[in-house]
Order: sequence, then structure tokens, then C-alpha cells
Amino acid sequence: MPPKTKNPTTQFVCSNCGFAAPKWLGKCPDCGNFNTMQEEIVRVAEPQKNELRGGMSVMKTRALPLSKVGYEKFQRIKSGISEFDTVLGGGIVPGSLVLLGGDPGIGKSTLLTQVSAHLAKTQASPTLYVSAEESCSQVKMRCERLGLNSDNLLLLNETCLEDIEGALGESRFVVIDSIQAVYTETLSSAAGSVGQVRECAAKLMRIAKSRNITFFIIGHVTKEGSLAGPKVLEHIMDTVLYFEGQPEDNFKLLRAVKNRFGSAQEVGVFEMTDCGIKSVNDYAEIFLSETRGVAAGSAVTPSESGNRCMNVEIQTLISKTAYGMPRRMSLGVDYNKLVVLIAVLEKRCGIPFYSSDVYINAMGGIKLDEPSVDLAICAALASAANDVPIDKYTAIFGEVGLTGEIRAVNFAEKRVVECIKTGFKQVVLPAKNMKVCEKYKDKIKLVPVQYVGQMIKSLNLRNANTPPTFGEKTES
Repeated sequence: MPPKTKNPTTQFVCSNCGFAAPKWLGKCPDCGNFNTMQEEIVRVAEPQKNELRGGMSVMKTRALPLSKVGYEKFQRIKSGISEFDTVLGGGIVPGSLVLLGGDPGIGKSTLLTQVSAHLAKTQASPTLYVSAEESCSQVKMRCERLGLNSDNLLLLNETCLEDIEGALGESRFVVIDSIQAVYTETLSSAAGSVGQVRECAAKLMRIAKSRNITFFIIGHVTKEGSLAGPKVLEHIMDTVLYFEGQPEDNFKLLRAVKNRFGSAQEVGVFEMTDCGIKSVNDYAEIFLSETRGVAAGSAVTPSESGNRCMNVEIQTLISKTAYGMPRRMSLGVDYNKLVVLIAVLEKRCGIPFYSSDVYINAMGGIKLDEPSVDLAICAALASAANDVPIDKYTAIFGEVGLTGEIRAVNFAEKRVVECIKTGFKQVVLPAKNMKVCEKYKDKIKLVPVQYVGQMIKSLNLRNANTPPTFGEKTES
């Protein structure tokens, strides 16, 4: 049975195209999709209280000059998990809304349970954990398994947002698990619908900003991997985090896609243990393999992620295609970038790929989307094509142009320092970045290159029967 319209201040809006109707319809008249009409509140604009001055209507609320606007200073609060604080930009900002999304069973509830238990111990005000999907006894079982115990941690099993607001009390930190299971009584639609998620998120935002309460909100994801619900859910939030990784894998990645109080490119690394989720500070075990330098097709690049740099290994595999059309597949690297770099190697360096399938993977499940990884991808492809391994203590970074030239990249000095810290002995870098990195030549061997061909020659990745390319001929 279609839902009945009880509230005259609601309308039904198509979640696909935005078409509005005064009553529920099984099929949207505009886009033709079925079961997309969701109930939403119609907000009636209240008449503004103006005053007449000289026959003109003047609003009482005035804009302030920038110099007269007060600056609110806030002190970040530690969550007890160093990697979580790093992704947030240095700690928790009071009065903010943090949305955490991820696949089922990835560890979202476990992570926020540990954070809420730490805040309950270290902060004077209580912390409220609202479990809309589990009972309080189930949450207690998780706390006992993680070894967490605090009388300052309050548990509440409730799905009605109005009842949750009444139970906040003096809590300054609140966890909502999850937003798709919470509903507001002002709408008659089911929990998790587009209208319910939008209205609940808007009410939580008003509560957070008016009462200076920090909300940690768990959100479900769709089969495509994006957060379920309307896009306005992410717009309302101050910080949007994605918890990634395979359920059977112990290592997880926490990625920030939006952060109003810090960098939106931070990545946190965690390990799932019997005692809960722990931060991982040594990334070599995840992003670098022990057998690198033995087999061909492997290269290491220092990748900049937010405020820190991590050495990540790129692995490639080239095999003879069994069909007329060669296949290209990439994991962690943009597919279009891979196709362009293959074309550069074929045209500028004479390495053929037209009859080979090419597979590329960034170790640890991390995504490499910055231009500085281009040269390392080219090195890995050339190594796999000529079956010549790259030394395990060599790191490579630089942006590759369509003409085969190597362009300068940002944070070159920081990348070289990271290579020195992790024990690398040689760095292949753009010649234009050599000036800022020259002071480290006593600690690590610096190999500046201007063309892709020079990089291939410096690493001895070319077979003896292949003629030199333009970049190798012009090397001084």
C-alpha cells in the first residue's frame, strides 16, 4: 500500500530527478522510474521581521566587516588513536559532525566504540553511544571483548531522533550508529529514505552547532561504494571519512574525502587485532613487499598523502594477449593515466605493448592519484617489458609529459627525506627538483633525469638489442 499523506506540509520528491508531487506516485511522471517518490518536508519561509526606515524596508540583521568578526579558538581533542587524529587533521574539533562510511563488517562500530570509550575516560562530560541497530547488551559485549570499561560511557538503544535529542543531557560527544536507522516523527516515510536521512542530518547539524556537541555518525554505503542517501548528507558534514579494506584482511585504510578543519587527502592505516583496532606507524609491511628487487615489474615511489609521505610499491605484470585487443587493468592507479603512459613508452622509448596485456597494482590497497607517480609507473612498465628488475633500494618520482620529458613535482625535498629515513640508497627525481634536494646528496644518491629515456638508461632497464631513444641520446 502506498503511504498516505497525513501532514499537509509534506510533498513527495523523486530521488532520481527531483520531480515534486503533492501525493505518492508509483512511477515518476518526469523520469519514468518506479518507487523513487520519497516524502519530504515542505519548508515554508517565515515572514522576515523588517522595519520601515524612510519608506524602505530594512532588515535588522546586518552583515559585519571582516575585521569585526570574532575569531573562535578551539583546542583539538585526542581520540586515543593516533592515525584517527591524523586523518581528522590533528584531533577532534568540538561541535563538529564527522561522517564515517564503509562496507559492512569493516570495523566502523569497533573504531568509534574505542574512540567513545577513550573520550569517556579523558573528558569531564559523559559520552553517549546511540545504537540504532544493536541492543545495549550487544554493545556491552563488544566493549568487553575490546577491554573497554567506563561509567562515563552511556549506551542508548533508540531510533527516534526526538527521543535521542531528549536523552543528550550533558553529553559533549555523541555517536550515532547509524544514520540510516534513525527517523524523525515529522515524516511518515520509513527510516533510511531520502527525506528521513536529509532531515535527520539537518537536525543533528543544528544541535551540534547550537549546543557545541560533537557527533560521530556512521553511514552505510551502496554497492558502488558511495554513501547511501542523498548527496546533501555529505554537504552538511564537516568531515567525511571512508573506512576501506577487505573484511578478511587485517589492515584497513581510513581516507578523508572532505575535511573543513584539515587536509582532505590524509590516509590512516589501521590493523584489526583481537584487542580492537590499532594504529600502524610502520608502513613498510603494508605498502612494500619483501621480494621487491628480485622479480621484474616492481618500483617504489614516495607518495604524498596529506601532511605526510609514504613509500608505496607499484607492481606490474605483462603477459602476451590471447585476443586481438590487448587488455589493460589497474588497481589503485587511474586507468586513463596508465593508458597515456603506455603510449608515451611506445612512442618515445620504443617499448612495444600493442600485443601484451598490462596489469598494474598499488600495494596495500592505497590509491595513487598524484602526478608524481608517473615516472615510477613508467619504470615498472619498462622493467616488466624488458624483464629487468629494479634495485630494491631505489625510489623513483616525477611527472611525465606526453613528449617524454620529466616535469618537477611538489614536496620533492620531503620525498627525498622520507627515502632517507626508510633506508633507500638511490632516488631518481626530476632534474628541475635537483636544486632543492642537492643538500641531501651526501646521505643518498640523487639521479636527476630530464626524459623518460634517461631514467630507463640510468636504471639499466633496456635490452642491449634495442636502439637508444631521444632522451638517452641527449643525456649529458
